[in-house]
Amino acid sequence: MADSLPTEFDVVIIGTGLPESILAAACSRSGQRVLHIDSRSYYGGNWASFTFSGLLSWLKEYQQNSDIGDKSTTTWQDLIHETEEAIALHRKDETIQHTEVFCYASQDMDDNIEEFDGLQKNPSLVASGTLTKPLDSACLSEETHSLYGTSYGMSVKDTPKTDGEILLEVTGIEETQVKEKYCGGKTCIHTIAGGDKDENKPVVEDNTDRPKRNRITYSQIVKEGRKFNIDLVSKLLYSQGLLIDLLIKSNVSRYAEFKNVTRILTFREGKVEQVPCSRADVFNSKELTMVEKRMLMKFLTFCLDYEQHPDEYQDFIQCSFSEYLKTKKLTPNLQHFVLHSIAMTEPSCTTIDGLRATKNFLQCLGRFGNTPFLFPLYGQGEIPQCFCRMCAVFGGIYCLRHKVQCLVVDKESGRCKAIIDHFGQRINAKYFIVEDSYLSEETCSNVQYKQISRAVLITDQSVLKTDSDQQISILIVPPVEPDMCAVRVTELCSSTMTCMKDTYLIHLTCSSSRTAREDLESVVNKLFTPYAETEIDKEELTKPRVLWALYFNMRDSSGISRSSYSGLPSNVYVCSGPDCGLGNEHAVKQAETLFQEIFPGEDFCPPPPNPEDIVFDGDDKQPEAPGTNNIIMAKLESAE
Repeated sequence: MADSLPTEFDVVIIGTGLPESILAAACSRSGQRVLHIDSRSYYGGNWASFTFSGLLSWLKEYQQNSDIGDKSTTTWQDLIHETEEAIALHRKDETIQHTEVFCYASQDMDDNIEEFDGLQKNPSLVASGTLTKPLDSACLSEETHSLYGTSYGMSVKDTPKTDGEILLEVTGIEETQVKEKYCGGKTCIHTIAGGDKDENKPVVEDNTDRPKRNRITYSQIVKEGRKFNIDLVSKLLYSQGLLIDLLIKSNVSRYAEFKNVTRILTFREGKVEQVPCSRADVFNSKELTMVEKRMLMKFLTFCLDYEQHPDEYQDFIQCSFSEYLKTKKLTPNLQHFVLHSIAMTEPSCTTIDGLRATKNFLQCLGRFGNTPFLFPLYGQGEIPQCFCRMCAVFGGIYCLRHKVQCLVVDKESGRCKAIIDHFGQRINAKYFIVEDSYLSEETCSNVQYKQISRAVLITDQSVLKTDSDQQISILIVPPVEPDMCAVRVTELCSSTMTCMKDTYLIHLTCSSSRTAREDLESVVNKLFTPYAETEIDKEELTKPRVLWALYFNMRDSSGISRSSYSGLPSNVYVCSGPDCGLGNEHAVKQAETLFQEIFPGEDFCPPPPNPEDIVFDGDDKQPEAPGTNNIIMAKLESAE
């Protein structure tokens, strides 16, 4: 396929993360010739989602070498002309660090476990302490990545909607689709002793009121691995946020389906509680006194139009939001709810930022459900693919596993004129958009990156049990010490199509101060019990048990100014990877800002035309003579 790639494009985009995918869709929709390529074998970059087996393959590639398959057939230095210079691109993906895996579920050593994606999996591989088996290259080469061949649960609605109808599907799908992806750093694998034999498991007396738990083994997780869709980055969509508005405006929403987040939880005084969100929740809450209910409603009403009452907060602009809340005569109980579960900010954030976050939360209530948040079925990794599909529909060309060796810069003009790929093919374009991780160390020598600490857990029950086992919850665990960050916990049930039945998928996220395990393990121990430790204290059985855990640090390249990069040509633009925030606002803002900078005056991701507005060239012409191979290209025009 690489030999047949066209050599002239308007825009070349390197990387398929969310900002790049939005830009690709916007450029293609505006009539630009777009080439969208990625050296990885899957869509999404660090925004991707993996099946359980795909995640293990991703970890193995990082452990062995993320430079696998990087041998180029041509030396690019020989292809640079005298009037040109080259900017080499990074050959390795170094955005993931400190990966550690813990398996607490029983291993079932007698089972012959085979993973469905072609990766042969034996429990002894995990029990050895490190992953030692070489990655089967056939696993990657045989995996197909057709943008149209697999919908991954995207529901395409062809029926036109009326102008006043919101084009967003919020549903509960039960059918499981298959999604397999791969990636590529050093991984620590641990198994916990005592999880292999049934006789070592604690016996729970039948006379207790606790529901009987299903025994989930590692072999079950592997066999049901395709029912997992594990996000590398944990985010939710604000129902009145920029991404929802863009999905509706561009009609990309027809490619995905969503579920409401059903609960907002808080961790206070050593236990998990549900936070009242709506007016009805507040007055039905048993956690608040009647006086507290009135105080809370009065304060939230003020936050909805706080800009109209500057005298209420003008004297506290320099103060932290937590200090400001104390001046509003709110009880400690209410201060905790507002700070950690409604504003969802750090205690040190400013008063203005806290009021703005509270207002945003309140404005998002009620649009699609009782909480402000939506979650895409099959994981966050669906969203970049939806925009990639839109780009392809309007003529964009996609090529995965396609490495770019360098950018070619014209010495006289200082502008980038082409790229050279690993086949030595020169591809010319007017504009180039590059994801940050592709830039070389020399280009990023002055860049100071932040880090995100992430943990992914598979557990056997919810952190807060209710009559329904299909709850989607978000929980903010406050920092123990002032200099630490709050930890965001997202709990997903099987109806989100991200985990198997009778399990929950837990995502933990915070800004890094140390390794991910050091940052997050204390919170994991507060909320959960490692499976093998349940025999120690029967009281610990009240907590969910961890069956499997992954810790890793991810680079946060958001908030870096263009001037921090060295020697970038004026027509080369940089997109960042995921940030630590809960929403996707930064990615959408970045994509729109870059698009307007490249194509000022162009509409950003306008709605596609109705089918009756499509005009075909040649409709009024005589038919071509037999034997000709002319292709009639469809031009998408507006009704005007």
